[in-house]
Amino acid sequence: MRAVFDTNVVVTALVFGRRLGWLREVWASGAVVPIVCRETVSELLRVLAYPKFRLDAADRDALLADYLPFAEIVTLPSPPPELPLACRDRDDVVFLHLAIVSQVDAMVSGDADLTVLASAYPVISPGALRQRLNAQS
Repeated sequence: MRAVFDTNVVVTALVFGRRLGWLREVWASGAVVPIVCRETVSELLRVLAYPKFRLDAADRDALLADYLPFAEIVTLPSPPPELPLACRDRDDVVFLHLAIVSQVDAMVSGDADLTVLASAYPVISPGALRQRLNAQS
């Protein structure tokens, strides 16, 4: 399975492992391949540097080492593809473009601005991803 994960899901899995820590095992096992692009990785780097997380450069590098080596990198075309449905949050548009371009099986998010678009995009919650993976095994 190939999936785009929004930044909040990735940060929660990496920094606050209790609730979504299982995703680290999913990526490492190859059960789900995270799909990233330059823009989504840049956002992840920016968010991990927020002072509230109190992560120094070594901490951030260690967390990224639990994610990026398992990811497939996709280059977004310029201009990006047309979106079938507009997104309320312009910061989330890149995830939609990435999902369309890479033809993923799912976009994993708990963000209401993305989940409301599930009729047009393959947006699922982390819990729904877990159920789907359990059903496959």
